[in-house]
Amino acid sequence: MAIPIRTALASLVFVAPAALAQAPDLAAGKAKAEEVCAACHGADGVSVSATIPNLSGQKVAYLAAQLRDFKSGARKNPVMNAIATRISPSDIANTAAYFASLQGPAQGMATSAMFPSLAMNKVKLPADIATKMIRYQTVNYPERPQVRHLYANATAAEAAKAGLPLPNGAVLAIEVFTPKLDDAKKPITGPDGNLVADKLAFVSVMEKQAGWGAAIPEILRNADWNYGIFNPDGAARPANQAECLACHKPLTQDDYLFSAKPLRDHAAKK
Repeated sequence: MAIPIRTALASLVFVAPAALAQAPDLAAGKAKAEEVCAACHGADGVSVSATIPNLSGQKVAYLAAQLRDFKSGARKNPVMNAIATRISPSDIANTAAYFASLQGPAQGMATSAMFPSLAMNKVKLPADIATKMIRYQTVNYPERPQVRHLYANATAAEAAKAGLPLPNGAVLAIEVFTPKLDDAKKPITGPDGNLVADKLAFVSVMEKQAGWGAAIPEILRNADWNYGIFNPDGAARPANQAECLACHKPLTQDDYLFSAKPLRDHAAKK
């Protein structure tokens, strides 16, 4: 029985997009995974930390959908949103197909080794932060509860006052405190309107020195900034800098600093 020409053409129009769709390039996906994803998820899809999901063997449609949602902002995660905005639709298709092609979660509790350049902590905890650095902002988080004191060294403050990019030698530090609580377990506010700091929880530090960004993958690199987190006793916490770098990456115009405007405003008054 002959098929009417109109019906045949309609069939061709219907199937053509699927038939002509370009197959994912697994080699390109592997290259992009090693460049972009491996710092956290491992080049073989086995992550570097128990807090980061493995991608090996996940369904390709699921992986691609998550990346598209991160890229559009439909799914919120500061690290993944920053990364996904910088990869193309073809990168998403290729990378999703590559991770889906791997063995799957048979590795049990295994983890991938962290990139040496991202595990290494070049940043040192500044001495006497509260007395030797310039406190330029206080940020309150009563819902956590938490209060943060933000500091800059003289090198950073002088550049900010002059409206210049922060130079090598710039150091920023954040002392993170739990606040004092009243009898109802609610944070106490001081005369200045800020929460009253009680116990130091940790200190985060970012420092810029010549060449410190050289070994960091370009998609994560924050010029020559490095990051460190320190316990109240001064001991450095093991950390994957990829998470800090990715979170700060979109702030290129502000020297990768979330508090660039408060720093400039405070410095301008001095």
